[in-house]
Amino acid sequence: TRKGGRNNFKMNLANKITLTRIMLVPVFITFMCLDGFFMRIAALFVFIIASISDSLDGYVARKYGTVTDFGKFIDPLADKLLVSSALIIFVEIKEMSIPSWLVIIIISREFIITGLRSLAATKNIIIPAAMSGKFKTFSQVTTIITILVILSINSFLSEFMPNATSLAHYFRSFVKVIPFSLMFITAILTLVSGLSYIFKHKYLFFEKSI
Repeated sequence: TRKGGRNNFKMNLANKITLTRIMLVPVFITFMCLDGFFMRIAALFVFIIASISDSLDGYVARKYGTVTDFGKFIDPLADKLLVSSALIIFVEIKEMSIPSWLVIIIISREFIITGLRSLAATKNIIIPAAMSGKFKTFSQVTTIITILVILSINSFLSEFMPNATSLAHYFRSFVKVIPFSLMFITAILTLVSGLSYIFKHKYLFFEKSI
């Protein structure tokens, strides 16, 4: 059993890609905190690379038959760290008006579903990823990338086109409305996804552990 456990923990290519995604999180946070056009462009590219690695590690693991328990544990954790970091930072950015309660809804859903999966595991039940969950993840990543693009454009106008006051003023109002709208829609989709998981697997709360 111990030997099998060691093999299951083997650091294969897929797991290395996942760990790289985790290591990109503090890099992304650093670029966002430094502010400025080039820093935000760098943050945008780091997030895109990290997001691509999310699909890449799963593809590599399936193609080469290297799916491990460690990979199943660390992959969703890496996703949550990346997305949560971006959403929390957005609340602090002065150009936007993203309220903390929207982020709380999104992150709370992740904690609740993680707890539900843990409860299922105590009963030897695996909860597969549902289509609503995949659509939720897609909406979150798309929203974050779109907001990062908007922030990059806003920084460019402020730093390199200071005389274009009318354009900058128009875009600032755009920055106030669009990110909030995107986050609101994402929060609703995230909430619906979480509720669908709970209702579909509500039997877990009444079954005895094996």
